[in-house]
Amino acid sequence: MTITDWIIDIALILIVLRQMREERLTARTILLPLAIIGWAASNYLHHIPTAGNDVPLAVVFAGVGVVFGLFGGQLTRVRCSGGQVRIKASLSAAALWVVSMGFRLGFAVWSSHPSGGAQVAHFSAAHDITSSQAWVVALVLMAFGEVVVRLGTIIVRGQLALARANRNELAPLPGAYV
Repeated sequence: MTITDWIIDIALILIVLRQMREERLTARTILLPLAIIGWAASNYLHHIPTAGNDVPLAVVFAGVGVVFGLFGGQLTRVRCSGGQVRIKASLSAAALWVVSMGFRLGFAVWSSHPSGGAQVAHFSAAHDITSSQAWVVALVLMAFGEVVVRLGTIIVRGQLALARANRNELAPLPGAYV
């Protein structure tokens, strides 16, 4: 693992930990994680291997990322205040994010050591995974799925909260003549 790998992983963890204090949902809140994961994808997804079981590996890992993202988005508090959507990562949402990022980081560290690398190579041979790039693709797609789905879930929940707040403001008071 390079220093860049560590920086990316730590930056993505810090983004969610920072959201443990309530903040307004802004373009920056949405674009910063997307920019980081986009940069990681451009640096690590040189080619997508399609031989053997490389594609199923990537699909399974991406699916796990989507599930983590859905839960993370649901565990994030979303509310409307003063016509603005406000979000706050709950302790559960932050813990889920740290666990998933920790898994990817831990796997990368473990697989770069001789014993871990040998076990990954053995598993790969036994399951027809053709290259180390297949593992890189799987892990990046897992992160990408998690980030995109978490943000998408938060955005949709924010828009629903905003619509609900606007509808409640426009509703007549009970007993009022309309």
